[in-house]
Amino acid sequence: MLRSSLLLLPLFHSTYCMLLGWVESPGYPNGYLPHASLNWSRCAPKGHSLSIRFIHLDLEDSINCENDAVKIFSNGNLISVLCGTKEFEELQSTVNPVLFSPPGGCLALSFHSDYSNIKRHTGFRGFYTTQDYDECEDNEINECTQFCHNFIGGYHCSCRHGYHLDVDNHTCTVNCNEDLSGKSKGIISSPSWPNSYAESANCQYTLLVDSQSQVQLQFSDVFDVEQGPDGQCIDALRIETPSGTLGPFCGNTPPKSPFLTHANKLTIRFTTDDFGTNKGFHLSFTTRDKVCPAVVTSHSTVTPKKAEYNRGEEVTVTCNEGYVVNDDKGIHDVKSEFKAMCQRTGIWTPSYTCGLVNCGLPDIPEDGILQLVGSDDPQTQYKDQIQFNCSSKYYTLEGDDTFICGANGEWISTNGNAEFPKCLPVCGQPETLIAGTGRILGGQDAKLGEIPWQLFIKEPSRGGASLINDQWAVTAAHVVDGNENSPLSVFGGLTNRRTTNAPSTPSLITNRIIIHPGYSKGITGSARTDYNNDIALIRFTSRVKLGPNLLPICLPEENSGVMENEQGTVSGWGKTEKTAAAVLLKYAHVTAYSRRECENTPRLNGNRMIFSNNMFCAGDSGKDSCQGDSGGPYYLTGIVSWGDECKLPTAGSTRIVNKGYYTKVGNYVKWIKQTIERVEAEESERK
Repeated sequence: MLRSSLLLLPLFHSTYCMLLGWVESPGYPNGYLPHASLNWSRCAPKGHSLSIRFIHLDLEDSINCENDAVKIFSNGNLISVLCGTKEFEELQSTVNPVLFSPPGGCLALSFHSDYSNIKRHTGFRGFYTTQDYDECEDNEINECTQFCHNFIGGYHCSCRHGYHLDVDNHTCTVNCNEDLSGKSKGIISSPSWPNSYAESANCQYTLLVDSQSQVQLQFSDVFDVEQGPDGQCIDALRIETPSGTLGPFCGNTPPKSPFLTHANKLTIRFTTDDFGTNKGFHLSFTTRDKVCPAVVTSHSTVTPKKAEYNRGEEVTVTCNEGYVVNDDKGIHDVKSEFKAMCQRTGIWTPSYTCGLVNCGLPDIPEDGILQLVGSDDPQTQYKDQIQFNCSSKYYTLEGDDTFICGANGEWISTNGNAEFPKCLPVCGQPETLIAGTGRILGGQDAKLGEIPWQLFIKEPSRGGASLINDQWAVTAAHVVDGNENSPLSVFGGLTNRRTTNAPSTPSLITNRIIIHPGYSKGITGSARTDYNNDIALIRFTSRVKLGPNLLPICLPEENSGVMENEQGTVSGWGKTEKTAAAVLLKYAHVTAYSRRECENTPRLNGNRMIFSNNMFCAGDSGKDSCQGDSGGPYYLTGIVSWGDECKLPTAGSTRIVNKGYYTKVGNYVKWIKQTIERVEAEESERK
């Protein structure tokens, strides 16, 4: 068997093949043992392919060659799995033709046998060779655009007459670069005109005339530059000038002639791909005096309108809607038009442009409550949109939330409003509701968050106040009388007045105290008989951080009052039936009396107290506001102002009706709003 194989060897050897060696199974030809294995690999030199040719194959046969098998890999990819017995002719016709590597690639062989065979098999034998690879027959390797010539170990390209190899040594192109500078007229055409132009061409024609002239092009009627079915240029003619590129031009319709370039220096560039039989283009060029183009700058119109303009002519340039005049320093006084004059060089001066209006970022308060929604870098040019939101659930947005950058450079809402929205504190909506059946004097303890607008004034005079927004509170004038120029010690978000030093208790720093101008100042409590206009405003230096335990109360409707028998809630840390001053915040539900009952005022030091239309009174048997509650809320239709002596009925005694007097807040809503607006305007100007 070995002898016959050697005799057949010359049949597979050619001028381009070189026998390198043999590969055979372990123990060949006497047969391989169980658990035999072989791993073999070789690589071909550059430009050559490595192949294996089996001359003998006798292995145990099995389904999918699961038992004994020889596997061949090309560059790591499995290309053949062999087992069983195959005759020499079958090996040559079906097996060997596929056992080769790509150029410069590698082959690997792996053989294994399992644990036993019914009979002994002789195994396999083959030889491996290298031969030159014909790259010219492989379109994936051959990069020649015209002729390919194979040689042992590689290939080279050549070109038809009139072409030459480009620097990549693969592409055939033509020499079509020409410098025509200084010529006042001439002819330019595609290579080989009027025959089909060259493939893979990159032609460049350079023109340069004096600075006061421009190049004018006249295209012939025959124009044939390859264009795709989608209208895109496959081959293309471009005219490059200092101000930009004109084109690309392709198809069968030439550019409109005469073609004014408005430039004294230009490059005509013609590029083609490696396929096609189109004719190309043909043009003549001349020079003429420069004129200014009909368009001064993009995104604008000119008046008067002409096809071209001569030296000294002036036009008015009007920017399109949403555009403004830009000079070399940026936006030029936010104007929408300017005048330009045509120069002898064919250039408009001044050379302003029309740029998109930029509204800029809106002036958002630094408190961060009002914020822009979405991108960290919002777009602010003409027709761009921005959206506002409040950053906390304790605020509600007042006004439109979406704004568009207008043509005049200002933000306008989608509803046509120019004023940006505001974030107003949500008032009168505690997260913890007061029990409705609870029957300060005769009251009950408030839980944290039930009366979140209740503030505690600790010094200089003790009293209460009500938060009405995130920077203002309202109290009784007599609580702060004489302390207008002194900072108050005010605390919020608490029910136990002894926790004012706790880190969790907000300390509110004041900077303005405004007593109603109708209040009579300077009268001591024991001598005062008139508490008319007993109301004052407190402003804090910064916005209060709102939360579940610190929220504002809503102001009543302007000029609203309290109906007889209407029930309200009064709260405070004042005197109780058990102690001189409550430690925990107390509240009670009390009922408003009739005007007639209220006019029956008590006497103080023998003098009857004055009752006015700016007051109402309320109380119940055993329930009333008392000393120390002053300034606190009567939810918030009233402010604790003054009253009769606080007392409870004793066992077996007759019913005692308690009566407290309150400032009617509805009568002062207009004053409150106007005062806050005035002060905020002053603070804004001061900044």
